[in-house]
Amino acid sequence: MKIKVGFGFDVHQLRQGHPFIMGGVNLEHTSGAFGHSDADVLLHAICDALLGAANLRDIGFHFSNTDDRWKGISSLLLLKEVLRMLEERNWTVGNIDAMICLEAPKINPHIPAMKTNISEATGISEDDISIKATT
Repeated sequence: MKIKVGFGFDVHQLRQGHPFIMGGVNLEHTSGAFGHSDADVLLHAICDALLGAANLRDIGFHFSNTDDRWKGISSLLLLKEVLRMLEERNWTVGNIDAMICLEAPKINPHIPAMKTNISEATGISEDDISIKATT
């Protein structure tokens, strides 16, 4: 059995009045991430880590910000599509470990809901999903 590890990173500009979606959870905040999709940086980083581990390039390659199919789409759907790509190539995901670096809003109260969303999108047990936050 071959084991591979991927690393993902994402950053988006924050703008007043935009929704703040993190791990598929809509967080109450005055500003939110701006992007072509829902700009969920946690899920984008996870997608990039999974794609990278499988040597399938990155999220921008597969879900271009110039393609209207992805405009405003939930990143949970992007994550499901990434898992489909991995399964097509006989890859399985053993675990997900993610770190959120953010000053505000506080993330820790929302981590259980994020883990549930990721688990439901991927079929990976919540016991195998770790989300940490610096907030």
